[in-house]
Amino acid sequence: MADATALTHLHCAFTLSDGWDEQRSSPRRYPSYVSFSSLASLLVWPLPADASAHGPSLDHHLILNLWIAAALLALVHIILLVGLLSRRRTREPRRRWLVEYLPISFLVVLFAALTIQAEFLWASVRYTGADPSALQVEVTGMQFAWYFRYPGPDATFGRTNPKLVAPGEGNPVGIDPADPYSTDDFVTSELVLPVNRQVDLRLRAQDVIHGFAIPEMRLKQNAVPGETIHLHFTPTATGTYAILCTQLCGSGHYRMQANLRVLAPADYTAWLTSKETAASK
Repeated sequence: MADATALTHLHCAFTLSDGWDEQRSSPRRYPSYVSFSSLASLLVWPLPADASAHGPSLDHHLILNLWIAAALLALVHIILLVGLLSRRRTREPRRRWLVEYLPISFLVVLFAALTIQAEFLWASVRYTGADPSALQVEVTGMQFAWYFRYPGPDATFGRTNPKLVAPGEGNPVGIDPADPYSTDDFVTSELVLPVNRQVDLRLRAQDVIHGFAIPEMRLKQNAVPGETIHLHFTPTATGTYAILCTQLCGSGHYRMQANLRVLAPADYTAWLTSKETAASK
C-alpha cells in the first residue's frame, strides 16, 4: 500500500505542476511546493521496486522533473528575496534581456527538451509494436475480478461470445466451445509470466471501464468495453506483484485485485505444461 501511495502522490504532484499555467490566476493554490514535498516523500515512501525493462528510463525522467521543479522553486524564492532586500528602484529596468528574455528562453528550451524526451519514452512503450515472439495473454476485467486467458499450444485465441459468459460455470470470459481454436485455451485468476521475455497483453473489459495497473512494472492502462488494447512489456525480476484496478468501477472496486507471478523460465514451462494438460482433459 505504501508503494501505491507513493506513486499516487507523485502522479498528483505532476498533475498539479502541469496544470499550473492554467491555474496561476488562483491565489489559493501552491503547486510549486509539491516539488519539495514529493522529493521528501521519496525518502519516506520510495518508488516501488522496478521490475520491468522500460522502468528505469521512466523513473529517471520522473526524478529529473522533480529536481528541476525544486530547483526552479528555490531560484524563484531567491530572486524574490534579493528583490525585497535590495530596495533598488529604477523606472527603466536595465539589461532587460539578461533578467527577462534570457531566463525565459532557457526555460522554453528546458521544458521543450523534457517534453520531447517524454514523447520518446511514451512512443517506445505505446507506439512501438510488440516483438513477434512475444508471449500472448488476454486480460479481461469485469466487476470485480481480473481473468487471464492463454491461447494454448496452437498459439491462437478461440472465439468468445458474451452470451456464454458464466463465471460460476467456469467460463468467465465466454469462450465458445464450438470454435476449434478454443479447445486448448485456459483461463486463470492470476497472471503468470516468464522472466526476461516480452509479453503482449490484450486488454478487454466486459462491463465498465477498468484501470489495469502494476506499479512495479510501471504499467497503467484502461480496459474499455468494446475495445481490445495492446500493452507490451518485459519483466526483469522474479517475484509476486499486485495487479490493481485504478478506475472506480462499482461498489466492489476496492477488492478488484489479482497477482502477477514472474517465474524463472524452467518454472514457467512446468506451470504452463500443467495448465495445458489440465485444459486438454
